[in-house]
Amino acid sequence: MIPWRGWLVGLALGGGGGALFALLDLPLPWMLGALTATTAASLAGFQPQVSARLRTAMIAVLGLMLGSAFAPGLLDRILRWGDSMIVLLLAMALTTALVMVYLRRSAKMSVVTAFFAGAPGGINEMVLTGTALGGDERAIALSHSLRILLIVFTVPFGYRLIAHAHSVPMAQSMGLLADLGWLNGAVLAGSAVLGAALARLARLPAWTLTGPMILSAGLHLAGLTASKPPAELVVLAQVVTGAGIGSRFRGLSWRDLAAMARPALGATAIMLVISAGAAAGLALVTDLPFPALLLSFVPGGIAEMCLVALALGQDVAFVSTHHVVRVVMVIMLAPPVFKLLWRNAKP
Repeated sequence: MIPWRGWLVGLALGGGGGALFALLDLPLPWMLGALTATTAASLAGFQPQVSARLRTAMIAVLGLMLGSAFAPGLLDRILRWGDSMIVLLLAMALTTALVMVYLRRSAKMSVVTAFFAGAPGGINEMVLTGTALGGDERAIALSHSLRILLIVFTVPFGYRLIAHAHSVPMAQSMGLLADLGWLNGAVLAGSAVLGAALARLARLPAWTLTGPMILSAGLHLAGLTASKPPAELVVLAQVVTGAGIGSRFRGLSWRDLAAMARPALGATAIMLVISAGAAAGLALVTDLPFPALLLSFVPGGIAEMCLVALALGQDVAFVSTHHVVRVVMVIMLAPPVFKLLWRNAKP
């Protein structure tokens, strides 16, 4: 298949699924609708794809969106996030240990595969590192893809069912393209390009997201700009993000998915229970709100969970900071911790 045909299929399915979910007033419609449509098409034998360049650009847009949540005066609040950061890291360590044991017993995975399939870091980094140490590349990739898919689905719908929370209109939270002046547009575009380039040079994880986010956050904290990416771009970014997740399942059959569904469901349940327990316990002894803590502790993808926070009207800066710290710490600590615990791991 010519690549652009697959890209058109992916965008058409993603846009159609997002529009249907929006029409049905479902939570986080543009991302979850795109994810549902492309996942179903992939498993049915179609070949939806997402252009790598388009996805890079849209991830940068999400980085700008996250950075715009860091308004002046936020530094005083950041100093109070130390307790939640410590609890987050402890929860992630417990999650990795329990999920590894569970995957070893339920899916009969090797130690290497189970460890890196259970470590809640970036999917690309966990796949590359786990494979280099002798793990099963496909099992690790599929475990993380299913983790993100299940968490992104369960959390918004859980909020809808339990708290009756409805999504905040994107135009209300971000503004429209017509209202974005050329100067603000140039500042945002420059932040995206320069931030991504600097983050890539610094070898930051998820550099297409973290670079624009850090530079945008710096400009907003300094009070140099108050501009945000327009709602139209953020909606497109959600469609591309959802379609990108769903496209990971192309080439798989329903039987392949069913073989991993049971261990993936169990692993996700363990993650959700630990995250919810840690968030509830911390909310009882601090003044931090439970909804924001839960979204910060649940180990979904950075971009995906921050979009959930935005849609549900939660503190995006709080949520994004915790997820970036989680991913960075897991990427840094997972390989040396594994080698320390299992010195006989073959390179």
